[in-house]
Amino acid sequence: MFPADFLNIERVSCSNSARSKKHILEKVGRLLASAVPDLTQDMVFDKLLERERLGSTGLGQGIALPHARMPGVEQACGAFLQLEIAADFDAIDQQPVDLVFALLVPEEATQKHLQLLATLASLLSDKIFCNQLRSAESDESLLKTFLKQ
Repeated sequence: MFPADFLNIERVSCSNSARSKKHILEKVGRLLASAVPDLTQDMVFDKLLERERLGSTGLGQGIALPHARMPGVEQACGAFLQLEIAADFDAIDQQPVDLVFALLVPEEATQKHLQLLATLASLLSDKIFCNQLRSAESDESLLKTFLKQ
């Protein structure tokens, strides 16, 4: 379902300690930057923050899907945080988030990348799937849950 190396163990974090929207974006910025040579955490953070200024990517029901188009990215890549404590993310339902999937796509994002974003949003709207993510106790179990989709 996902492109090769879209998500790997280095970009998954179970029981992450991020406590604010800014801290969450910094954490996923670091994870995503590790996927692409020449990207830094600050570069990714700035793009994610720029996108958030257009409107929150907090989807509601405890889920956030921050994403951005990024120069230098040739293939979509993702990072996932399961938060230790739910944090305010300015979600549409005003509820804190505890599951955060971040996505970088090439600057020239195509219909394929929009479809990937829609697929993630649909997957994260599945309560059973999200409960499996919430009950995972390790990075490995989080990754396994995603990969079996």
